[in-house]
Order: sequence, then C-alpha cells, then structure tokens
Amino acid sequence: MEDPDYYDVVSVKLMKVLDSTELTEKFRWKRIEIWTQVEELFTVTRFESKRKFHIFGSQAEATTTSGLRSDIDTVTYLSHETVLGDLHSWKPGSVAVLMLLDDTTPPGYVKLQQICNDLPVPMYNIQTEWLILDRHGRSCLYNNTRYLKPDGCNEYHGPAFTVTDSQYNIVTSFDFVSALRIHSWPYTASEWITRHREHNWPSQEIISLIQQSGALLVPVGQKLSPEKHLEWRISFSFGEKILVWQFNSTQYKCYVVLKMINKYFIKKRFGENVLTSYHWKTCMLYMIETTPTVLWQPQNLLRCIEMCLMKVCNWVEECNCPNFFIPAENMFLDKVNGPVQRKLSNMLHDLLRQKGRYLTMIPFDGIGQKLNIACQSSTLVINDATNISMQSTISAVDMTLANIFLTWFKILRNGFQMISNLFENVSSHAVRQEISTILQRFCCSTLGSHLASQCLKQQTIDQDGLDMAYEFLLLGSDSDVASGKLKLSAFYLLQNKEILAENILERIEENYTFVVSNVATEVIKNHVGLRIVNENIATTDVVRYYCAFPVPYLPSEMYCTPGALIPEMFRSTGSEHVSLNPDEDYWQSWAVVDPKFYLYFLQHQCYRQQNKITHKMVALSNIICVILHEELEYKDTALNLLAYCLKDDGFLVQSYAVLSYSMKLKNNNSAAKWQIAHLVNAAFRSQGCRH
Repeated sequence: MEDPDYYDVVSVKLMKVLDSTELTEKFRWKRIEIWTQVEELFTVTRFESKRKFHIFGSQAEATTTSGLRSDIDTVTYLSHETVLGDLHSWKPGSVAVLMLLDDTTPPGYVKLQQICNDLPVPMYNIQTEWLILDRHGRSCLYNNTRYLKPDGCNEYHGPAFTVTDSQYNIVTSFDFVSALRIHSWPYTASEWITRHREHNWPSQEIISLIQQSGALLVPVGQKLSPEKHLEWRISFSFGEKILVWQFNSTQYKCYVVLKMINKYFIKKRFGENVLTSYHWKTCMLYMIETTPTVLWQPQNLLRCIEMCLMKVCNWVEECNCPNFFIPAENMFLDKVNGPVQRKLSNMLHDLLRQKGRYLTMIPFDGIGQKLNIACQSSTLVINDATNISMQSTISAVDMTLANIFLTWFKILRNGFQMISNLFENVSSHAVRQEISTILQRFCCSTLGSHLASQCLKQQTIDQDGLDMAYEFLLLGSDSDVASGKLKLSAFYLLQNKEILAENILERIEENYTFVVSNVATEVIKNHVGLRIVNENIATTDVVRYYCAFPVPYLPSEMYCTPGALIPEMFRSTGSEHVSLNPDEDYWQSWAVVDPKFYLYFLQHQCYRQQNKITHKMVALSNIICVILHEELEYKDTALNLLAYCLKDDGFLVQSYAVLSYSMKLKNNNSAAKWQIAHLVNAAFRSQGCRH
C-alpha cells in the first residue's frame, strides 16, 4: 500500500536534490544578473547604435542547468524601423510598416504593409526585392530577413543569422534571430490585458509592465498558410521573461523538471519539434494563472509536475495548445496530429501512471540518481523505478535479467557478510534492505555494460540501445567509491571520449583518500580524515564513500571490456576446469580486477589515447607501486595488465619478465599464457622486420 505522505515526502526530497545542483534561488538570480549584463555589454560593444540586442529563453530566465545544455536564444532588431498598429501614429519621414489583420491571416501572425515616406498612405501594386503583393494587391514586407542582418554576418539560416567576431584573434559565433519591434501592445492580444484572473496572477503592476514592453515580430509564417512568405509571428518574449522571473522557487523548479522530462523522455522518441520548451512554458503560465498560489509550495512539487503533465496530455488529446497571450493561436498545428498524437498521448499517460517514479531515470546533472538515493530511506522510489527500467530493457534487448542478478548475488555474497560485520549495531532487517539497494546499483553497472556489449557487437550499432546502456551505467556509477565509476570511464574510453573518462578517473583518485573497506565500524568512525562521522550513517553511504569493490566483467560484457582484460575470460583450459570446485567454476570465465589498480590502468590507457606521454608514465609508475605495496586480491590479473602496458610502450623484455612471474604466481587458470603467446608473436614479427 502506498505511503499516504508519498507525494509530500518525494516533493521535499526533490526540492533538496534540485537545490544541490544549480537551481538554488541565489544561483538563479546571479545567473539572471550576469545575462542581463551580457545583454547590455553586447549591444554597446558589438552593434551599431541603430540596432538593439536581447537575450531570451533558458539562459536569460535561468531555467537551465549544465546538464541540459540549453542554447542561447538571442534577438536583434533595428531601432529605427517603426511598426504601426494604425495610421494615426504615423510621423513624417519615418520608415514605417502597418500591421494587417484580416480573414486570411492566422491567429498570432500579421502581414506588414509598407507606408509611404511622405504621406500616411499604404502602398499598393509596388514590388521590390523586399516588397511582394498579397492577394489584395497590397505591398507587403517579405519575411526573408537578409536585409535585417547585423553587420558581420556571414551565414543565415531561416530567421537566424550567425555573427562571427574575430576581435583579439579569437573567433566566436553567435546565432541571432532578426526581428521587428512593436512598442505598443498588439490589438490581437488585447484579451490578455482584460482577462479575468481569479487568483490575481500576474498582478496588475506586472500586467502594465508587460503591456509597456510591447512585442516582437519574427519573420516566420504559419506553415500551413498560402501566404506564409508574407507573415510575421507575434512574439511576446519580453513579457514571457518578466513572467518567468515572477515564478516562486517551487514554480521555477517545476518548470526546469518539466524541461528535463521533455528532453529525456519525449525528444528522444519524437524529435526536437513536437513538444518544445515553449509548450511547457505555456503550460506553466496557464497553470499558475488559474490555480491558487498556496498550491505552489515545496511539499506539492510532485503534484504540480503531474498537474502540468495532465494539462499537456489534455492538450495533446485535443490537438490544441493555445498561446498564452493569444489563445486562438494553436501551437500544436502541424506538430501534433495523427499517429504522433496517439503515441505522445500514450507516453504522457504512461508517465502519469508511474506517480513520479520516472524522475529517478532523469540523467541530467545526476538528478535522477540523487533522488533515487534520497528516497531510499522512505522506500518510495527506487524499487519501482528499477523495475520500470528493467521492464523497458527486457522489451529492447534479447537477454535474461534473472541470470544477471543471480551472477551478481554470487560475486557479492562474501560482501554480504563483510558489510553486515561493518554494522553489527544495525538490525539484520535494515542491513538486508540496504544491501539490496547496494546490489541494485551494482546490477545497473553490469546490466549497462551487458547492453552496451550487445549493441557494440552488431555490425550496425543500435544507438537507442547504446543510450539505454549508458543510462544504466550512470545509475550504477554511484555504487561505491570506484567500481561503477570505473566501468563508466572504461565505456567512455571505448567510445573515444577521453576527456569524460579522465574527469571521472580524477574524481575517483581524489576519493581514494578515504577508502577504508573491509574494516570494523569503530575503525571507520575514528579514521583520520573522514568527512562524514555520524553514528547513524547508512550502510549505503559507507559503501558509497569508503568502500571499493573489485571490478568484474562477465563474458556477456566482452564487447564492452578493455581488450587487455578479455584474455582473463579465457584463462582456463578444459583440463584445468576438471580440478575446479563446481561452486567456484563461474569465476573462471570472468575478468575481475582490483579497483585501485584498475584506476591507474585506465589512466594509463586514457593518457595513451590522448598521447600525453608524461601523464602516461606517471600512471605506469602508480601501477607498479600498487603491485609492489598493495595487497591485491587479483594480483595475477594486475601483473598481466602491467605486462600489457609495458608491451604497448615497447618494453617487450620487461613485459615477458612480468608475465613469467605471473605464471609462477598462478600456474593453473592463468591468462598470462595468452599474453606470452602474443608477446612471442610480436617479438618474432619485430625480428622479421629487422632482417
């Protein structure tokens, strides 16, 4: 039975998790301040005085994070261009156009008719490079914006331009949308000013401020319109930025989470243009306007997210998303219809049925993983979230999950006892619960590596499957100090993402200062330098911060295993298998390596791929020091990997000596024999080349 406080507890924990990223109020307003200054400086230093520059969207609103990687939305317009709502405001000598609204113009769009310079008379039957006749013979402004481009533009694409700045020998590019400014409030949006607002949001003061800000005309026509080349879309970017700045902390976080849900769940399946951030912003504005302010409190965050999901779901089913300022404009037109509408509706309903558990799958900034961990103490989220992930995986790949879990229970069965011994003062039931959580994390790493291997062994790589594998590797990366993170960094190296791998390996090395695995509880509490000393510290946290388990690779992970480790999966011949204990036989087809050694081995491989010679030699020195001074459980594997590094660096004789010692250390079931065979082959080839 679900906890009656489920939504309250998860909401509060989610608020804290979001605060741990870049979504605190202090960071939010600091970002807004910075982008406001950038906006002012750019106008002064980059544009001629007749042109204005503004930043809108996620960056200016601070509704983004590093993980979301939002674009910088910029608009520039000519200050001397005059857009008139009627001829009464015409002034002699001005360059002006008149906004046209008739029965052929779609809601939210206008046409612009040129006005004579010396008389307040609209032009008819005059065509130029920029003026085209509409169906009534009016001389209307063509919405091809080449004539609006700023100085220094060298590219244009649709309504956007790229400006390249080579000042100080530094080349930077900025994308701009060129527009026209309306200083008066558009008549077509007059209903928004007088709209009845039961909950007084926004306030009358803010409404007046937005009305004074006017609007922009963006050179984009309605795609289904026969005169789309003459139409200009009315944009209320000034007003939207002001409204988003009015969001309280809960509303602000709700909007960012909705953007994360959209990017992770919806864009991955439907592409960039079906549901956009602007649709979710519109939803937020409607919901805040029509609901009491008291609803938007931290303990209701999950309810607010689901309320917005339901709102958009209803819009999808109706195939109508009304613009916030001009409700007659349907922003789903030509986007949500037919099969897309049905599939999108089904996806949104699936999310709603999960009651927020989908949040633990969001990868951006580690939000999902952090929430998963935060909610474990309440047993609210992790089990169901894991089951959801597993169920989606079963349908995507040909595998048996039961075997993966069973294998992991075998590899950590000794770990059960070790972890239990660490916490003798904790009840056995609590220990079992926490060990179960630890195992789930480890299973995610193995499962992710397994999925990646299945994708990589195909001639045509399944990118969707590889993305899913990556998400599981991320989920498992918080298993302990090193194991899951090492698997993730090895995956990055296989994908030639050396910088990402290097960053993870550096963090692991920093955290190794505090590793005190396989020791008693009192030793952990009194260990010099521990950052967290708390008698009530959870078992899972001790494992995350102070324990490092061996890193195993199963045969099913072969294509996601570093090449040097693959011989470890074939260490046993048929005759050697006969003498093995059947209960331990499964070990012989695994590649297992000690975590600290594996850390330096991966560093060596990472620096080798980047051709960082000095760093590579330091890593090799660390490898040798670990072998000489650490008590390694899998020393023969470590020696074999050291020999692999020496061979790659050209030290063939030294590599042979290390492999010979490995064979003496473990004569049976040793992978060194395969390495020696390769080494001898390499030596003969080298001699052949010389002669």
